[in-house]
Amino acid sequence: MSAAPLGWPSVTLRHGHVALRPLAGRDRRAWTETRMRNRGWLEPWEATRPAEAPPGHQSYRSMLRDLRAQTREGRCLPFALTVDERFAGQVTVSNVVAGSALFASVGYWIDQRHAGHGYMPLAVAMTVDYCWEQVGLHRIEVAIRPENVASLRVVEKLGFPEIGYAPKFLHINGAWRDHRLFALCREDVPGGLLRRLLSS
Repeated sequence: MSAAPLGWPSVTLRHGHVALRPLAGRDRRAWTETRMRNRGWLEPWEATRPAEAPPGHQSYRSMLRDLRAQTREGRCLPFALTVDERFAGQVTVSNVVAGSALFASVGYWIDQRHAGHGYMPLAVAMTVDYCWEQVGLHRIEVAIRPENVASLRVVEKLGFPEIGYAPKFLHINGAWRDHRLFALCREDVPGGLLRRLLSS
């Protein structure tokens, strides 16, 4: 993948109450309000920058500008998650690798008031299917802290097998944290992940 998928700015993935579309400038207010209201819910799992790293984003606009640059380079696909057309979270495909690898990582977060309703497994399933069918990727990975029970339930519902354990894998909430690693390949799920989820 050397550029954003054809038609990316207008992509919409939808099933029932849940939809995904590219994160946009118009999401700033809802994104900021949701993040502020959910600070305690999200902070333990949030990526942070170690002291030796360059300064991070100072605003939603700078974050979105960076994500769009990565999208143009074919390295990232940032989706806004909506429930009944209202902003509810984010699913981001990152670390996209082309060539002989064709893999990427998927990360996600959701407003606590929408958690536990099955929305995130639907969103991740649609994202994975999009990566396989439209982007042409082969393998999707998810890295989760062992203590993050809510995120672990998502990969469990989707049938992601655990493939390993990575000590001090990512800088999260102010320190280097261990992660459990999960992965699925396209041929592991004939017919797609959403179809398998709905039939389970």
